[in-house]
Amino acid sequence: MKWTTQAWESIDSIYQQIIDMPFIEQLSNGTLPKEKFQFYMQQDAMYLADYGRALAALGARASSNEMALDFFEFGKHALVVESALHESYFDKFGLSSSETHRLEPVCHHYVHYLKSCAAFQPIEVAVAAVLPCFWIYKEVGDLIYSQAQHQNNPYQSWIDTYAGEDFAQGVRKAKAYCEQLAEQTTPELRKEMLTAFQTASRLEYMFWDAAFRMYRWPVEEDVIP
Repeated sequence: MKWTTQAWESIDSIYQQIIDMPFIEQLSNGTLPKEKFQFYMQQDAMYLADYGRALAALGARASSNEMALDFFEFGKHALVVESALHESYFDKFGLSSSETHRLEPVCHHYVHYLKSCAAFQPIEVAVAAVLPCFWIYKEVGDLIYSQAQHQNNPYQSWIDTYAGEDFAQGVRKAKAYCEQLAEQTTPELRKEMLTAFQTASRLEYMFWDAAFRMYRWPVEEDVIP
């Protein structure tokens, strides 16, 4: 069995929980409360900045020029293309970039997990850790696009981005690199790759769940004497 097939089958229950989330359902039909989407966009903008840096770090560690260039391009896409989408939503929803100054708990944990993998784990494991953000977003984007209320949906630009062919091409490349690395490494490292993939997939679920619940750090006066 291909490693990517095994990896996806191993997160079947996680993915099912993701697509059953009220956040995804309400995003699809355009009824998601604005304040929940605002929270999501603020956190996602900060997530993508660190995600782009993690991807660039993997490019610097790549064993081939082709892989290096692709991961640098992946990082650029996260930092530039998707950031532009966020800026358009900041304007649309009356937000400013200065409001995105604090990583809330789940986003904080997710980006530090990815950066730690990129810096300290074998590259096989690190590439497996960044794959769910590509792959799950593409699958969810396609599902939402097929079910979405396209007319007058305030979130249509987000839906179009993640269901688009440009994003799909990046997903295919990321999966191919993971498969290549898995084929060339040891059974022990393949297991570690699988664990990293599963961990990041759980964090994908938690990221959307946190946005729906608008989960924040406890206010300082509640925890500091």
